[in-house]
Amino acid sequence: MRAMIRREFRQVRRDRRTLGLMILMPMMLLIVFGYAASFDIDSLTTSVYGPDADVVAGRLPELFEIEEVEPDSDREDAEARLRRGGLVVAVIAEPSSPTVLIDGSQLFAARTAIQALTSAAPDVEYEVLFNPDLNTSTLLVPGLAGLILLFVGTVITSLGVVRERQAGTLEQLAVMPLRPRDVFIGKVAPYFLVASLDLAVVLIVGTRLFDVPFRGSVLVLALGAVLFLFVTLGLGVLISSVSENQGQAVQLALMLLLPQVLLSGIIFPLGSMAPGVRWIGYLLPLTYFNQVAQGVMVRGAGFSDLLFPLGLLALLGAVVFGLAVLRFRRDLAASNSRAHAAVNR
Repeated sequence: MRAMIRREFRQVRRDRRTLGLMILMPMMLLIVFGYAASFDIDSLTTSVYGPDADVVAGRLPELFEIEEVEPDSDREDAEARLRRGGLVVAVIAEPSSPTVLIDGSQLFAARTAIQALTSAAPDVEYEVLFNPDLNTSTLLVPGLAGLILLFVGTVITSLGVVRERQAGTLEQLAVMPLRPRDVFIGKVAPYFLVASLDLAVVLIVGTRLFDVPFRGSVLVLALGAVLFLFVTLGLGVLISSVSENQGQAVQLALMLLLPQVLLSGIIFPLGSMAPGVRWIGYLLPLTYFNQVAQGVMVRGAGFSDLLFPLGLLALLGAVVFGLAVLRFRRDLAASNSRAHAAVNR
């Protein structure tokens, strides 16, 4: 038995990626849960509109972080600003009595705002928009849609390409009269279609079974999904290119998946995270697809309202997918060289 234990320790020591995963994963989870696992909101982004905007803005508690004061704007402008996202509270400062509009798509921030208002100004009327009952499922279904696209695009794609390499069929494809671009498209297209089908199923079931609203444009959400899939498929191909077997591919995929699940705002609100961890969340593509999905489905945001997250997804997709194409071409050329060398022998 001692010999078996020593043998297993030697194998683990030789597999540096597994060893690194065993050491880094607990440390990463500790840091993430220490600095990101919080539902406490320290500030609420607030804008004040209406004739008495300046007066009301000066009376708000410190929790309400004033973003803009617009005396010449009205309720319609406030609702449009909330629909764009990023704003939690909009105060309509009318001469008679102010009205507070709260973005219900930001669940924990909305609850914090309601609690602060009822304790500080119980006579002030407030209205929760987009998610008046503060249902958790209304926000989880858009997040689940992003997780499924991430899983299929990253994990399943990387496993499929690595399987081709292990079986030797990648070398067979390399010697066929096909352009590298055609081989690449042929490899990723099935995963693109499967992920799209999964997304459609999740959205249909979520809206029918859990009464999740879909207030925006299907085309805008489809555009966001396509851009996000370019990122995830590119990540899957890049993972496969540096993995020797499927086990290593799963390990690397998990190291990419876990931070996105925990730091994208799906589980823990970005506003409650420590600044350093929050900036990591801003670098993750799932963060921006979640903003698009929630914006379209819950708030009814349009294309112009979501230009920022859509633009970042397009940029990330171009960079990651472009790198994946270049890496796949290099791997295909190497497989072609090995195949010709084997024939010449």
